[in-house]
Parts: sequence; structure tokens; C-alpha cells
Amino acid sequence: MGFWRRLFGGGSSGGSDDLRPQRLDYLNEALALERQGDYDAALTSYRLALRDLPNDARILQNMAIAFTKTRRFDEAIRHYRRALELDSSLAGAHYGLAFLLLQRGDPDGAAQHLKTFLAHPPRGPDAQKWIEHATQALHDLGASPIASRAPEERTGSH
Repeated sequence: MGFWRRLFGGGSSGGSDDLRPQRLDYLNEALALERQGDYDAALTSYRLALRDLPNDARILQNMAIAFTKTRRFDEAIRHYRRALELDSSLAGAHYGLAFLLLQRGDPDGAAQHLKTFLAHPPRGPDAQKWIEHATQALHDLGASPIASRAPEERTGSH
């Protein structure tokens, strides 16, 4: 045992604080694994990141994307919903959830999330293509991007 303590810095001072493990950046590791196309390994890293930060909405959103790419749609929906519980302003979560709900045969739920996405769209170089895609999907659903479907919904609380 003495050898291992010396090797890892325990030395004769014997303080247990001498052996503090360094925290890995699981989120960045997961993102790198996703870029390589290894979604299952990315999900493992996201789970580890979530263990350290259980209420981090962006980790949950990223997990939902990885679950979508691995065709685990129920898990993706669950993670998008949890992310939105924590941060209802996540445009990407509204966007991703909308298309999963559309695929699942829930056009009303999809329209609701598309409208929320379009009310506060993301900014950036690729944002316009996502905005156009969401607008077209909402149009295909026969819903107006601004007004709610029923007049009583428009007069409800904000």
C-alpha cells in the first residue's frame, strides 16, 4: 500500500486530501464523441456529466439529440421534456421535440413547440435554415406561426 501512496502523492503526510481526483469534462468529451459519430459512447459521457450536474438543461438537450440519432425516440422525448422543465427557453429542445411529436402523431403538441421555437428562435449562422424548416412544418400543419388555433387560447393568460 505504501508504494501506491507514494506513487499518487500520499507520501508520509497521510492526508486524504492529497488524493483528490480530477474531474473530467464529460460534456466536452460527449460532444467530441458525437462529432466522431459514436453516439452510444457520447450518451455514456452525457450520463456521467448529468451525474455531476443533474439539473443542467443543455446536457439533457444534448442527450435528447443523441437519443434521436440512435433512434431511441421515447428516451429523446423524455429528455427534451425534462430539459424544458428546467429551462423553457431552450429553442433547440422545442424544435427537436416538435418533430419527434409530429413523427409520433401528435400534430397539436408539435405545433405548440414549433410556435414556441419561432417566438424565440436561435441566432447564428445556421439559424435561418431551422427557422424556415419550422415555419414550413407549421404551415404544413395548417397552423399560424403567431396565433393559436382557437380564439379562447389567445385570450388565456400569458
